[in-house]
Amino acid sequence: MEIRDATINDIEELTSLIEQLGYPTTIENMKTRFSNIESSPDYRTILASYEGKVVGMIGMIKEYYYEMDGFYVRIVALVVDSHYRSKGIGKKLLEGAESWARRIGATGIGLNSGNRPERVQAHRFYKNMGYVEKSIGFAKNLI
Repeated sequence: MEIRDATINDIEELTSLIEQLGYPTTIENMKTRFSNIESSPDYRTILASYEGKVVGMIGMIKEYYYEMDGFYVRIVALVVDSHYRSKGIGKKLLEGAESWARRIGATGIGLNSGNRPERVQAHRFYKNMGYVEKSIGFAKNLI
């Protein structure tokens, strides 16, 4: 297994993974999004390859606290191809995110995960990795 930074050359694989995460998109749309993400030093996208095939990704952003000094890393996307789950790939991606967070001086790391039946296994995985349930998220569409 190889863990590495994503590049624009990985756009087809990123598109497929984001679709598996439940967000249908096109290669062109993903290319635009990734170009914006890649241009910001506060974002990082890591890929996992297994037997030469990109099978997972994690996207992160450095964010600042309002309530205290310092900053943290928020995981904004994490997905492993459904055919490659339970092989330690998600664990390696989370470890990569945590390593980056420590390296840049973050004091914490967090993520949100949908409260849907199909996410129960993911929630169990996060708990097994040492993450704790802390909050409820809310969202509103402005379009």
